[in-house]
Amino acid sequence: MHLLGPLLLLLEYLAFSDSSYWRFDHPHTLYTWEKACVWIPCCYTIPESGSRLEKLTVYSNYEYNDTTKDFQGSILYETKEFSNNPPQEMRVQFLGNERVNCTLRINPVSKEDNGWLGIRVNTKTDKWMEKINLNVSKTPLPPHIQLPPEIQESQEVTLTCLLNFSCPGFPIQLKWSLQEPAVTLTSLSTKTVSTQSKLTFRPQWTHHGKNLTCQLWDQKAERVLSEDTVCLDVKHVPKLKIEVSPGGANVTEGESVIMTCQVISSNPEYRRITWLKDGNTLQEQETFTLTLSPVTKMMSGKYQCEAFNDVGSGQSDGVVLQVYYAPEPSRVEILSSPAKERNRVEMTCVSLANPPPTNYTWYHNDREVPGITGKDFQIPAVLVGHAGSYSCLAQNSLGLGQVGQKAELDVQYPPKEVMAVIQNPTRIREGDNVTVSCNYNSSNPRVSRYEWNVQGSRNKVFSEVLVIQKVSWDARPIACAACNQWCSWAPSVNLDVQHAPKDVRVQQTSPSSEIHSGHRVLLGCNFSSSRPRDVRFFWKKNGIFLKEGRELSFDSISPEDAGNYNCLVNNSIGQTTSEAKMLRVLYAPRMLRVAISPKDEVIEGKKAVLTCESDANPPILQYAWFDWNNQNLRHYDQILRLDPVKVQHSGAYRCQATNRLGTGQSPPGTLTVYYSPETIGRRVAVGVGFCLATLLLAFWGVKLQRSWKRIRSQQGLQENSSGQSFFVRNKKIRRVPVSEDPHSLGCYNPVMEDAISYATLRFPVGETNTPRTRDAGTLEAEGPSPNRDDTVTYSVLQKRRVGDYENVVPENVEDEGIHYSELVHLGVGERPLGQEAVEYVTLKH
Repeated sequence: MHLLGPLLLLLEYLAFSDSSYWRFDHPHTLYTWEKACVWIPCCYTIPESGSRLEKLTVYSNYEYNDTTKDFQGSILYETKEFSNNPPQEMRVQFLGNERVNCTLRINPVSKEDNGWLGIRVNTKTDKWMEKINLNVSKTPLPPHIQLPPEIQESQEVTLTCLLNFSCPGFPIQLKWSLQEPAVTLTSLSTKTVSTQSKLTFRPQWTHHGKNLTCQLWDQKAERVLSEDTVCLDVKHVPKLKIEVSPGGANVTEGESVIMTCQVISSNPEYRRITWLKDGNTLQEQETFTLTLSPVTKMMSGKYQCEAFNDVGSGQSDGVVLQVYYAPEPSRVEILSSPAKERNRVEMTCVSLANPPPTNYTWYHNDREVPGITGKDFQIPAVLVGHAGSYSCLAQNSLGLGQVGQKAELDVQYPPKEVMAVIQNPTRIREGDNVTVSCNYNSSNPRVSRYEWNVQGSRNKVFSEVLVIQKVSWDARPIACAACNQWCSWAPSVNLDVQHAPKDVRVQQTSPSSEIHSGHRVLLGCNFSSSRPRDVRFFWKKNGIFLKEGRELSFDSISPEDAGNYNCLVNNSIGQTTSEAKMLRVLYAPRMLRVAISPKDEVIEGKKAVLTCESDANPPILQYAWFDWNNQNLRHYDQILRLDPVKVQHSGAYRCQATNRLGTGQSPPGTLTVYYSPETIGRRVAVGVGFCLATLLLAFWGVKLQRSWKRIRSQQGLQENSSGQSFFVRNKKIRRVPVSEDPHSLGCYNPVMEDAISYATLRFPVGETNTPRTRDAGTLEAEGPSPNRDDTVTYSVLQKRRVGDYENVVPENVEDEGIHYSELVHLGVGERPLGQEAVEYVTLKH
């Protein structure tokens, strides 16, 4: 990140430094000559964006004056007005504009223009002088020919003639001395100003060493202004020629022949020479001269010489050596033997001779054939009588030959009068076995096989009898052929198989597309074949007969009309039933209802499944469910599952079904959900518990209130009592307790023996000075007890009402279950202070 600041400063500097200079694009140096013209392509960029030229001046050979601080020189052109109108006809013309183009044209050019030009441009706030070199020669500029590094024979090459000059409208042209098409290109850009001509051709070895000239042509004066010439160096293989002595290369067998190979041209030089005969190299023949002595007929042929250099090898034209001799024994060649009857037969008499034989004599079965003297014997349509042996005799200017090998002509022909014959005595019915025999009259050579064309396929068998097992109803005509080397076909025989109607089908005539409920529908019954043709039509729907007739129509079709339809066609042979045509009737959803399973009355916690049953074609695309408040349940499947079902689910449900033809709604289906026994028990228990709790709270409230009042009344009695004695009276006989605590007194109640009969009364220590005996018979020491309790202890006994207690006056005679006893201080001593805290002991029977 620390390098980002300097980098931005450098970019800013470069941007501002580039924008502060003028920019000109033009050729560095332009070339022309006196009385010609010069075209100066030029474009510029003003540093200040949006500025334009106010003034433009063209100087010739200007100089800068340090005194005046300005440029001085011959002014060729000056303007302060810039327009889009064509420039005026002046020697110096400004072809640009005030923003980007500064192109100039000078016509004609004088010798004083040689040197440099200065284009002085001014804007409101800036100015610039641009220098352009101008080279003006006294004579026209010469063109320059540019050659590729190497030129080879027959390889396409492109030569360029370049002239560093171009001025539109000046009548010049570049011409080549070679009469080949050329392409002229002109360049007028800020980089180059030139005219060039490109010559493309395939040089031949004859162009080697020849001069090639490019001329600058004045079209108006029709003269050459300047030119450039080069010598072509064309690489090529050696070019050879053969000279024969004696001349003509025609000799009689036994004479001598001398052949000499001459090198016409080779670039580069050749290295070695060989001789060829009929394309094959002759061994040990690498000299310029080839001598053949004596000449035999085997030496006849085509001779060539071949030389090699760095480019390749070159061969001379062939020289055919003709050796003359008398005809050799002749033989007959039959071009097609054996020959088929009525075919063209050609026979040739072959006899080696030079010059070729001029007269031939032909023999058939050793008898001379009159009128035939040529080498070839032709029979346009050979017959059986032309068969036999043939021979010939050849003759040329050197003598008569001999009769050589004979040839046999065998004339053959295919079987004749071939016929296919049906052997069945009665008319053929579908499924019958058919027997057909193939008969013929004559054949040469003999018949070797038979071919049968059954059901469009050919079968090659060796028997002349064909048995067709269970012939099909659509059996095609049968043909047979008897064959030797060629086959002769008999005319086809039609089996005319009788059969029940075939390809019976139901066609929907209308409508052509899918069927909607209410459409008019027309069905037709068609078949492809029946023999005999007399037929009847019947219709069935789902296997039940409907009607007789070829067509079945529905004026307004309904969904109940959907089903499988068959049509039946019968004739005297049998009956055929079509494949079932499924008539599919499309209709919007209908007959919707809500089906509830396992039943419409369920107990909560179980599962309830609601199914939207409907009839629709095409199938339902979407379902919707609504409750008893007509609220959309946002469930879009056919089945609505309630698992576990609740009492709140009770109510009427309805569903809605939609396909691409419409929407249907079901009537409401009511679901009743009952409480389960567990729920009823829980609710009853809660209710009873609530009632009992309420009664218990009320009861205890009353009881507490009464207890409070009694306690208050007893406290009043205690305040009035002397506190010196406590009597408990009971009408029943008192029973001494078994044992007692040193600080306890027991009160016996005989009626309470089955429950709790004693109440323990604890006295504070210090109320008596009499020592007490423990259970073990030991004496308890006098003094304060470590567990001294300064509180007053009351005992409350709850029992059935069987007696009464003394010193207890009940507040309410209706209270039969609760008795309170107050124990006041017994013995000598100070009565304990009143306690603020009261401790109760409750005994429940």
